[in-house]
Amino acid sequence: MHHAPTARRRTTLRLSRLTAVLALGASVLLPGTARATAPADPLPADIPDYRAALDLVRSADVRNTVCRFLGVPLPQGDGAGTVQPIPDVADPCEGLPAFTVQDPLALNEITPGFVAGTSLPVATEAVRLSHLVSALNAPVNGRNATVMLAPTEGGGWHLAAVRDGDADAAYAGKAGAGTLVFTEPQIRGWYQLRLTTVEPLNDAARQGLDGRPSVSLGDYQKLVKARYADKLPGSTYDTTGMSSGYGPAAEEGSAPSSATLLVGGTGTALALAGGGLVLHRRRRTTG
Repeated sequence: MHHAPTARRRTTLRLSRLTAVLALGASVLLPGTARATAPADPLPADIPDYRAALDLVRSADVRNTVCRFLGVPLPQGDGAGTVQPIPDVADPCEGLPAFTVQDPLALNEITPGFVAGTSLPVATEAVRLSHLVSALNAPVNGRNATVMLAPTEGGGWHLAAVRDGDADAAYAGKAGAGTLVFTEPQIRGWYQLRLTTVEPLNDAARQGLDGRPSVSLGDYQKLVKARYADKLPGSTYDTTGMSSGYGPAAEEGSAPSSATLLVGGTGTALALAGGGLVLHRRRRTTG
């Protein structure tokens, strides 16, 4: 594991100097590889307010929310549109095996400008830091979960979701020196960027590249532009109600600003609304 020098700590969501880092193949800490193993370790250079993110994933509030998610059996079968109340107990972690939430990793995704074709096919314009993800250190009663943090306006992070499983963190952790891992959220495709070459990391990404083992970043831009450019927020496709547009919110659904939405990889969601928790499941959208 490589850590960026302390002097290179930054507080910006932009993937600064990433192109140079990829071109040189330097052994520096890229977004997607950040993991502080102890408070004294240097913090990731390109993840803003990382100390605040660490404090959040280690907080009692996040732990209790994860316990509520893990403490209720997942709905069986289709279950689309059903709602299952979650008891509000004093200690939601009581009776569950001990676990810890691991340190956050960067979740990068393609940018709207890259999709629209208005941004150049270079790493700094094609990919942006979207969320942070933290998986559990071990399954709890046979289930794993991933905590997702979103940036808060004005700085810092807030709990955005808890997903069933640990796929997001597992893929985010595959980035290494001279490489960048990112997602195409509409198809749940995960890719690795080596210099200017895009390689698939899962079946969805392989399908997204039409079965090719790799493509140039420029060719990948042509593929996603063809898939989504006419479906971006504000497009006719979006404003006429045919789609909720491009991006994670389109796939995961949305919740009021005062609600915490926790979404499982199979469509299971735990939401805080009106002071009470409910668990529901819906069909996953693919368009």
